[in-house]
Amino acid sequence: MSTAKFYLPPYLKVLAVLLLIIVLVYILIIGKPLLVPIFMGGFFAILLTPFSNWMEKGKVPRVVSCLVALLTMAAIVVGLVTFVVVTVSNFTNDFDSDVSERLTSYAESLDQWTFNNLGVDEGLRNKANVDYLKSILDENSSSVSNFALRTVGSMSGIILIPVFMFFFLLYRDHLTRVIVELYRKKDPALVKMRILSLRKLIQNYIVGVVKVMGILAVLNVTAFSIIGIKHAIFFGVIAAILNIIPYVGPFVGVLMPIIFAFLTKDSLFYPLAIFATYQVIQLIESNFLTPKIVGGNVNLNAFVTFLGLLVGGSIWGVAGMILIIPGMAIMREIFELNEETYPFSILFGEEISEQTGEIKTEDAED
Repeated sequence: MSTAKFYLPPYLKVLAVLLLIIVLVYILIIGKPLLVPIFMGGFFAILLTPFSNWMEKGKVPRVVSCLVALLTMAAIVVGLVTFVVVTVSNFTNDFDSDVSERLTSYAESLDQWTFNNLGVDEGLRNKANVDYLKSILDENSSSVSNFALRTVGSMSGIILIPVFMFFFLLYRDHLTRVIVELYRKKDPALVKMRILSLRKLIQNYIVGVVKVMGILAVLNVTAFSIIGIKHAIFFGVIAAILNIIPYVGPFVGVLMPIIFAFLTKDSLFYPLAIFATYQVIQLIESNFLTPKIVGGNVNLNAFVTFLGLLVGGSIWGVAGMILIIPGMAIMREIFELNEETYPFSILFGEEISEQTGEIKTEDAED
């Protein structure tokens, strides 16, 4: 006896999808204090899994390998934050009376232009002095930790990230077995292969991004040092780190050294040289480094990437912009597993063999 199939009209399917999206977005917003540390801890755990596996091959107990990996990541993060705080606080020593006169001149010109063209007097000339700029830098140098807190949600998020990372590393095989049991009707070997492929996808993406960041840091520091910009190491490293956020990160990364050079140097050659060399480095990164190192691990088209950055930033802020790219790559892989969701995988991915498709179409018409 055959059972009748349940038929759902197309408009109800669309409505169901929209309701599902609304519910998921609501859960993501409400659960940010817990979900962001979970995802951050998971990605850090995947990044350090090869390191942990390497130690375990040397007969190191898993608990010890997980603790060493955790302490290594903590040392890197603490060292980076300390480096940023100390460097920003030292910026105040680079501003002299010439900077104050230059700021006052620029501010007066800008106030005059806005008053003549817009009829508005912003009063920037009253704020364009070194003491005011130093006070802003002193305040912002101590707010790096506050920015980190806002990124992950709260102080509890800072504490939970290493906790989740440790448990993900410790129970990675156990979690794999749980997922295999959830799909017990399917071939266990196939399920494990899919899990390993997803893990490799994220791992290769993160490792590739870290490699690209390291190469960019060397190129940026070298270029800024040759130009003669003070704190070249700071600006080069920060610009390389910000490159993890597509579109937005490179813009902010080049804006900081340009403003610093504009304020501390007597010639416009320095900001222009920074802009030109940074554009050359970005061309190398986008056309050679990322395609060769990161490769097709993500394989998301530019429109979906840009839209994902907007959605991730509006929901989780900076953390969302960082996590959304590998998250969408995982979704694309999951969509490929089912025929009904395969069109969404095509929507997320890059265009494939467009010219070949046109040829086939022409042949079909002939």
